[in-house]
Amino acid sequence: MSDFSEELVRPTTEDEQGETCVLSGTGMCFPWLQKHIETVATGGKREKDFAQTTSACLSFIQEALLKHQWQQAAEYMHSYLQILEDSDSNKRQGAPEIIWRLGSEILYYHPKSSLETFNTFADRMKNIGVMNYLKISLQHALYLLHHGLLEDANRNLSQAETWRYGEKSSSKEVLINLIQAYKGLLQYYTWSKKKMELSQLDEDDYAYNTASQNMLNHSWKTSINLCALIQIPGVWDPFVKSYVEMLEFYGDQDGAREVLTNYAYDEKFPSNPNAHIYLYGFLKREKAPREKLISVLKILYQIVPSHKLMLEFHRLLRKSEKEEHHKLGLEVLFGVLDFAGCTKNITAWKYLAKYLRQTLMGSHLAWVQEEWNSRKNWWPRFHFSYFWAKSDWKDDKTLACEKALVAGILLGKGCRYFRYIKKQDHQVLQKKIKQMKKSVKKYSIVNPSL
Repeated sequence: MSDFSEELVRPTTEDEQGETCVLSGTGMCFPWLQKHIETVATGGKREKDFAQTTSACLSFIQEALLKHQWQQAAEYMHSYLQILEDSDSNKRQGAPEIIWRLGSEILYYHPKSSLETFNTFADRMKNIGVMNYLKISLQHALYLLHHGLLEDANRNLSQAETWRYGEKSSSKEVLINLIQAYKGLLQYYTWSKKKMELSQLDEDDYAYNTASQNMLNHSWKTSINLCALIQIPGVWDPFVKSYVEMLEFYGDQDGAREVLTNYAYDEKFPSNPNAHIYLYGFLKREKAPREKLISVLKILYQIVPSHKLMLEFHRLLRKSEKEEHHKLGLEVLFGVLDFAGCTKNITAWKYLAKYLRQTLMGSHLAWVQEEWNSRKNWWPRFHFSYFWAKSDWKDDKTLACEKALVAGILLGKGCRYFRYIKKQDHQVLQKKIKQMKKSVKKYSIVNPSL
């Protein structure tokens, strides 16, 4: 195929018309599809029904996409275009969106596709599926952004922003707000570049005042485009981050705090870990009180207990004067290490080894037993097997020592992980291993003396 766009609109040739083939309503002939149509579940009989043909085509396209057979998918797509002439009005109305989604996916990955081909296809689909004009325009703009064509993307979004068809609806309003917000992101990108240029200028320089005014103009345009969207319940992370950065830059701390607080706590918005992460980062920059920081991270802990900020959360809890926070600090460490992605986190194991000793020294055996009781049936195999002892000692001896200390405290000296590490003869770590043995003897929760 010399050009993928030709495949989508290729007319029927005389040679093809002489073959046994499937004909579409536009007179296009598809001999290559015939053998597939005959395999449709119709008792082995040739099925020429229009709906059956398009249904079979769609199945073949989906299968080809799953197998990344882009050329084959393109050929099937060429035939599927006949769905636009389906007598069923519901199918005919829904067809443009299906064609756009499938066609854009094929064009994105097809080795012979080009930017010009994609643009042509997008423009045609906007005219065919006017009900999907805004969606297609937005996705077209994102494709252009992916290729670094910022001006083309901005022009595309500007055209979509002013487009009107039919009656107003809430779904259209959201799409228009989203289009405006993406325009705002492009303006934010320009603002960021000007901000970088400004940082390299002398404040007494005339160019500094000019650049500063240009930045102010861009921030005003950007804020208008972003502000409307982030009032609508949804997940708007990049837009919120950009807007807050500009508010902070111009000293509007109250405005930034209000935006982030609403984004994190407004019940109309879906649960979103990033909303709490952004709020925490802002409060930390403001040097907010420890209690405020703990309250934000406590919600994040409930949503994502394995997040990397949980170790920071533990440190805040450890420094608190409240006993309930000290208890929660132990729970947080166990919660982090419940997840497979954290099993090699040496900082988490160091914190747990140290905090277990502190907790037991503080006569809080019940806290440790409460956490361990729900894990004693699966943590030994998950963390403290003989296999992991050998693997951890080979990969990271310091990690192995910290884990062995935790294993010894929780399972006693008979734990296979602890026994294996204890027997290792390593000059550098001899002191560490001796300390580990001593701590286990003193603090093991399976020790009757406790």
